[in-house]
Amino acid sequence: MARRRIASAVECLEQHPNSPEILAVLARLPHIADRDLPLLADAWHNTVPLAEARGKALQPDSPLVLEVLSAFEAVQALFADDMRGGEDFVTVDPQITTVALKAVRDAIAAAYARPVLTRGEHHLLTQAWRTVYPIDQVGAADLGAKAEELTGLLAALPRLATRCHNPLAASQYAHILDISSVMDRHLHDVAKDEAWRAAIITGRRRVWGMVRRSGAEGLGRYCARCRQRGQGDETAAVLSLCLDAACGLLVADAIDDTFIDILTMPVNALVPEPRPAAEA
Repeated sequence: MARRRIASAVECLEQHPNSPEILAVLARLPHIADRDLPLLADAWHNTVPLAEARGKALQPDSPLVLEVLSAFEAVQALFADDMRGGEDFVTVDPQITTVALKAVRDAIAAAYARPVLTRGEHHLLTQAWRTVYPIDQVGAADLGAKAEELTGLLAALPRLATRCHNPLAASQYAHILDISSVMDRHLHDVAKDEAWRAAIITGRRRVWGMVRRSGAEGLGRYCARCRQRGQGDETAAVLSLCLDAACGLLVADAIDDTFIDILTMPVNALVPEPRPAAEA
């Protein structure tokens, strides 16, 4: 009962007593290497005790269980190409990836449900994960050489979601739409394809997926004042340009500056100027 009382008192990640492990697991997701997937799959074996521990971890009154389910959806999105197969850059059998992701989801569930699990149950759920990742490495995702500009752009998207009550956001949103109506779509598509190829070559295609998911969540928020959110073709067009720019910034160290300029030009007003390097 005491464990359940602790769980019911947890209303956000900041209050969670196991937040360091949660953050470490979540931070690792977009950086899981292809070579790690067979290792995770080999280490994961479903058993009755493991299934029982999983069921306990995912009970409706487990701490932040809705966030757990959201994290499961994120895993599915990040590894969608790997699960689907058929692409040249997918090097692991989708069936192996399917098993590997079961180990990943068990680790996520264990990290969130730690306050209501016994030590043995937590060990069962994390055993395969810890076989491959014995040490937590807490830190932000590697967003490349232009991480400051990229994070600034992503941070601006929730502000655009308030454009119905924010004149500056409304002006920026309209400016992006105006540019989208006159820009060279072919050049933009060429630049985006080049950025995607760079993400594959540099091993950042899952970070690419994480960036796009984060940006879509930001612009898709409800306005806090009127509880409305933008929908339709215009919102989709603005979101697409913002996400393409963010992904271009992600691989800025791996493609020509011309492609970066093409991708970021429509949303320049949202991209912060990089701070000058500190003098030696």
